[in-house]
Amino acid sequence: MKEIKIVFFDIDGTLIDMNKKRISEKMRETLVKLKEKGIRICAATGRSPMQVPQFPGVSFDACLTYNGSYSFDWQGVIVSNSLKREDVCTIIRNADRLGRPLSLATKNRLAANGADADLKEYYWFSGLEVEVAEDFDAVAEKDEIYQIMVGCCPDEYAPILKDVKAAKIAAWWDRAVDIIPLKGGKGMAVEKVLAHYHLSREEAMAFGDGNNDIEMLKAVGRGVAMENGSPELKAIADDICGHVADDGIYFYCKSNGLIES
Repeated sequence: MKEIKIVFFDIDGTLIDMNKKRISEKMRETLVKLKEKGIRICAATGRSPMQVPQFPGVSFDACLTYNGSYSFDWQGVIVSNSLKREDVCTIIRNADRLGRPLSLATKNRLAANGADADLKEYYWFSGLEVEVAEDFDAVAEKDEIYQIMVGCCPDEYAPILKDVKAAKIAAWWDRAVDIIPLKGGKGMAVEKVLAHYHLSREEAMAFGDGNNDIEMLKAVGRGVAMENGSPELKAIADDICGHVADDGIYFYCKSNGLIES
């Protein structure tokens, strides 16, 4: 296997323990040591650009936000892949029929048309509260929408996407989903970032825990699932590391020679 030159990390459930809602010192140390070795580190998340966490002493080389729909580094935008306007309108109508409020994600803000228990908890994972946007209709009609967040159980997936032409569901939780462009996702964004840095997939590694990380793990030379990851992700992973609560990534990187003690 080629020398690893870039590593992609999901955030929630991978870098951050969802129960403690913070990064451990060993995980922060892992990111610092990877950078010291000249290995690029990238955040790959369903979160918005405004919600990518800042860790002391850590600077991500690139951020793949909204499940890769909006990805950038310090030099500029690498991927800008928005939903089709007609699909946004259709999804809003479908969600309304299901009695589901939703949140539209633009480059700079989240605009919700209401809140239910599932959407509130989805926001809570990122330390936010749902705020209903008075200009929701204007956002839906005029702004570039990179992702839609909605409380949604698996049996609602088909109804929420009824008559939608170019969007798909990226799910990491069984009570809410991210709806992204059909030709989007973390895997697509990883490919774009690798091309941007002139790196091959064999030089890349990725860590994740949810089903929305499946395409990302497939897009790199070594895809590693967390012990706390979903069964579907573990089934396609090249390897499995320890639980996020037990600093699984730290010990994996140490045992595989990516960092030293």
